[in-house]
Amino acid sequence: MTDLPFDRPGRFWRGNLHTHSNESDGALSPAETLRHYRDAGYDFVALTDHFRAEFNFPLTDTTALRSPGFTTLLGAELHAPRTEAGPSWHIVAVGLPLDFRPPEPGESGPELARRARAAGAFVGMAHPSASLLTAADAESLDAAHSVEVYNALADRENRGDSWHLTDVLLNRGRRLTAYAADDAHFQPQDPAPCVAWVQVRAESLEPGALLSALKAGHFYSSTGPELHDVRLDDGLVTVCCSPARKVLLTGGAPGAQVVQGSSLTECSLPVEMFGDGYCRVTVEDADGGRAWTNPIHLT
Repeated sequence: MTDLPFDRPGRFWRGNLHTHSNESDGALSPAETLRHYRDAGYDFVALTDHFRAEFNFPLTDTTALRSPGFTTLLGAELHAPRTEAGPSWHIVAVGLPLDFRPPEPGESGPELARRARAAGAFVGMAHPSASLLTAADAESLDAAHSVEVYNALADRENRGDSWHLTDVLLNRGRRLTAYAADDAHFQPQDPAPCVAWVQVRAESLEPGALLSALKAGHFYSSTGPELHDVRLDDGLVTVCCSPARKVLLTGGAPGAQVVQGSSLTECSLPVEMFGDGYCRVTVEDADGGRAWTNPIHLT
């Protein structure tokens, strides 16, 4: 069963895993980009500029921009040809070494992702809905730890949510986690940043501790609500959260268990309908913000 993070040692640290600066196609410098998140109360950010020849393959070193109570993870958004519908893969890799090599001639997206994972990175499928990834595309990306199930930038084109593809992959046996991110570029036409994040459970804000927790799935994602506790006991998932109007239990079977009300802060939902598969919790608040657990595997 998935090791739910809520009773693990340490605390939750708020961070963004997909961010761009003017080292690629963002509007702000790395320092300005990170300052925006730090001032908004974030604990960490991964700057993931586009690792492309047109930008001279930037893997931006943000170590000098760390400060007490705020840290960074080194990473990039990797690209290689091609997917079924698009000319290029979009792969988030967080925790890359600074000497990570550019793509080799003829290196495919799945091969590049495998090399990133072997180098120590947490690997995510970036905005699969916006990229029109097919199930075949996604299954070939076998080095991925996680799927970017909500991308705030892609939401402006109504392609921000990628849970459907994630559920298809989970039902086919892939053990993937799920994260939300801004994909912030700070361009004038873009939506506001700081609207989608992860809460990572770790004993410290040290980058290695955060990276280990991400790989282990010790996090949840949110665009608003807080999850205080989620536990599975005797066939029931019990959820404790900030005030919500809806708590959903969905997963590897059609349908859902739903509790609705005003200012819900605790409820329990049965898992029986999901058999030996998996389920996941979604909490929705009065403003439409949502929070998601990672999949909870029942065998």
